[in-house]
Amino acid sequence: MAGKVLSLLPPLLLAAAGLAGLLLLCVPTRDVWELPALKYGIVLDAGSSHTSMFIYKWPADKENDTGIVGQHSSCNVRGGGISSYADDPSRAGQSLVECLDQALQEVPKESHVHTPLYLGATAGMRLLNLTSPEASANVLAAVTRTLTRYPFDFRGAHILSGQDEGVFGWVTANYLLENFIKYGWVGRWFRPRKGTLGAMDLGGASTQITFETASPAEDPANEVRLRLYGQHYCVYTHSFLCYGRDQVLRRLLAGALQTHGFHPCWPRGYSTQVLLQDVYESPCTVAQRPQTLNSSTRVSLAGSSDPALCRGLILGLFNFSSCRFSRCSFNGIFQPPVAGNFMVSPGGGSGAGALWRVGPAHGETVPPLQAFSAFFYTVDFLRSVMGLPVATLQQLETAVVAVCNQTWSQLQAKAPGQRARLPDYCAGAMFVQQLLSRGYGFDERAFGGVTFQSKAGDTAVGWALGYMLNLTNLIPAEPPELRKGTDFRSWVALLLLFAAMLLAAVVLLLRQARSAGASSAI
Repeated sequence: MAGKVLSLLPPLLLAAAGLAGLLLLCVPTRDVWELPALKYGIVLDAGSSHTSMFIYKWPADKENDTGIVGQHSSCNVRGGGISSYADDPSRAGQSLVECLDQALQEVPKESHVHTPLYLGATAGMRLLNLTSPEASANVLAAVTRTLTRYPFDFRGAHILSGQDEGVFGWVTANYLLENFIKYGWVGRWFRPRKGTLGAMDLGGASTQITFETASPAEDPANEVRLRLYGQHYCVYTHSFLCYGRDQVLRRLLAGALQTHGFHPCWPRGYSTQVLLQDVYESPCTVAQRPQTLNSSTRVSLAGSSDPALCRGLILGLFNFSSCRFSRCSFNGIFQPPVAGNFMVSPGGGSGAGALWRVGPAHGETVPPLQAFSAFFYTVDFLRSVMGLPVATLQQLETAVVAVCNQTWSQLQAKAPGQRARLPDYCAGAMFVQQLLSRGYGFDERAFGGVTFQSKAGDTAVGWALGYMLNLTNLIPAEPPELRKGTDFRSWVALLLLFAAMLLAAVVLLLRQARSAGASSAI
């Protein structure tokens, strides 16, 4: 009799453990049975050429965690950037109405009053503020009047510094890819060993480069120190005003008018009338402005499809001769060498950018990363429309020469739906190639770790998310608790495990009962 009782003990214990586990898991807590309440945040990215609105969302009960804020939706504002309304500021505010009305529909009404709303303006407004502080203030006042009419928690319209734009873009990329801290399926936070990403951004009026460094910058103006999740980061960053795509094209146009009388970066067979006011009204072309200028004059300008002359015109935008530091990128700006500091593996908003990974240890193989908008669209045109490989710097240079040799009719045949942008693809591609190789100093090995794309997951890569995370304190300086509640996927796995234990116990009990019955029959 005692033997029979002992033989039943293992399956009974297994059944008890499985049943207890199921009961504990199935207690009707909100985390399991209910969708958690959501919080929302809205950022208007007021770039130089256009404005984009991003709506973000995150679980209301999980603030100060990581990897939980995602993009809910976005909206591209019709028309130009807010700086283009300097002569009629009220239109700057009015231009935002359509997207703000969309936000009213997409954010639940009960959340409107608690939803922070920010507007951050970048290089277009930085330029306007340099030339006309009064006009800049009037534009910001106009958009503020519009934004305060909405029921959201408006927290200001501000002009970001170039440093802020670079650093917030870097934070966004590393946050989205969980490079600061990661949540494991067993319910523990841990710090990934894959390192952080460098970020480059190419907008309409400026370009930024930002990456983590092991040693302090020789120029303190290029260094930012951050403490995120208990970890210290020393970050190099610099923003080059007037080196965004739109301003570069304007500067090249001024150079072509003065130097050649034709445009070597435009395709042969293409010509247009150029209004001199459009060329020289920018602060970026002041140095090229003729002493006697009739701004209403129109000049006819034709393309010549000349890659060598185009390259020379673009290299004239960079000054490599003066540097008071141990090394510089261009224009006398200190920059640590990217080649020595990055561990890369072979591979492929407003702004546009590129990301690469900084390896945590010497010799470690690190996956390639990503790049976004003007960088992205330029390289994507070379790959998708021209059908050219761009995985190496040599391939990129060959692809640039190929597109710059195209005539106007050849380009139109390849991309009939992009007529408005076609004339500038050669100049844009040549600038990107020279900026990466000559300006920032990427060699073949470092370039192998750069890939080009517009999003990380479902969220646009740019400064907007990092800006909101900072202003809403969603990234704490200190690390989170080592353990937290089990997430839904882990809960399902445990549920299946305990169910399997209970089923196994039942099977064992049935087998023993059948075995006991057979023994009694004998």
